[in-house]
Amino acid sequence: MFWSEHPVEAQCLIMEAFHEVGKNAGEVDEMKVWLLKHKQTNHWATTKATAEAVYTLLQTGSGNKWLSEDKPVQVAFPQIKKKKAVAARLAAAQKSAEPGTGYYKLRWEGKDIQTEMATVSLTNPNSSIAWGGLYWQYFEQLDQIKTFEETPLTLKKQWFKEVLTDKGPVLQEVDDAHPLKPGDKLVVRLELRVDRQMEYVHLKDMRGSGLELINPLSGYKWKSGLGFYESPGDVATNFFIDFLPRGTYVFEYPVRVNHRGDFSNGITTIQCMYAPEFSSHSAGGRVKVE
Repeated sequence: MFWSEHPVEAQCLIMEAFHEVGKNAGEVDEMKVWLLKHKQTNHWATTKATAEAVYTLLQTGSGNKWLSEDKPVQVAFPQIKKKKAVAARLAAAQKSAEPGTGYYKLRWEGKDIQTEMATVSLTNPNSSIAWGGLYWQYFEQLDQIKTFEETPLTLKKQWFKEVLTDKGPVLQEVDDAHPLKPGDKLVVRLELRVDRQMEYVHLKDMRGSGLELINPLSGYKWKSGLGFYESPGDVATNFFIDFLPRGTYVFEYPVRVNHRGDFSNGITTIQCMYAPEFSSHSAGGRVKVE
């Protein structure tokens, strides 16, 4: 394959062609946004791809404006009461922004956080795109955590009890009608949905203390068109995924019920290590063994 036939290089050549024939600059800008969004979760594999992408971003469309426009994004909390104090902190942080990129960071501690801060208004005064993130961190019991689905990554966790029948082993979903007992074999099923291509993804599934792994060996696996490295541990099982195409994937592994009791089974978390802002988690739960 020639270098110009690789995905990033091909996209750049198309953008240059649109720019040269005098197409609408807005269309080229939309292509540039796609290129940047692709870079957000995927790496540019070669030096040729990086050089070609940077050149195209600067020389096509309204590329010059993207560098010259440096007005800060207007951030506001319309529902809070002490607006002046918050606005002053925002203005001070924006004045100390990093030259060129405009990056700045502002942090509120627990005593300064108001409930009304959950509503945020953002206004971009520039014609170019802007990047940012808002994180709300707090502590919660693992079994009280609810699933988080407002993200490109969506996780669903289920437990199934393997029951031997005349027709062979059958998976039976764990619920109050089918209680667990020591010695039962469970199959942990993780359903992952992703709406875009990502690279370098880490999936971590926590496990209750009353459960023991049946297969404690780590190794690389290939299932349903997806390659990943599975690394079992004492507290959780980790899955390391180099390349995650868009789609739906199911991970399964068996465990054995060892003890009676009521155990917190933790949560399952996933994060794109190349773009940490893309993360998600499943709901917490408990495992009851009679």
